[in-house]
Order: sequence, then structure tokens, then C-alpha cells
Amino acid sequence: MTNSPAARTGAVDLSAASAALWLAGAAFLALLAIYFVGIDQGAVSVFGSDTHVHEFFHDARHLLGFPCH
Repeated sequence: MTNSPAARTGAVDLSAASAALWLAGAAFLALLAIYFVGIDQGAVSVFGSDTHVHEFFHDARHLLGFPCH
């Protein structure tokens, strides 16, 4: 029995299905971030006329160059 790092590592799943799942998850999170930072304006929010999301991301919106008012 050896204690080398190579003997302790497991197999890495490099299948196309796994890569597609990770890519779809990353794309979903990226689109969600773009919506909250760049599109959600309070009045046209999917959460109704509530402006909490807009105010929470307000400084990030300006830092990234999205106009909001």
C-alpha cells in the first residue's frame, strides 16, 4: 500500500454528458446574474412592483455600467 497522491485520487468524470450538465448550470447562473444586475428594474420585475432586488444590486449595476435611472 502506497501513500503517494496518485494512489489516493479518484477517477475524474470527463464525459460529454457531465460537461453539458456543468455548462448548462453555469449558463443558467450567468443568465440569472445578468437578469438581477442588469434587467430587474423594480417596476418591470418578475417579483411585482417591489424594488428590493433593484436596491440590493444598485451599486453593482453602476459598477458594471448598467444604467438604472
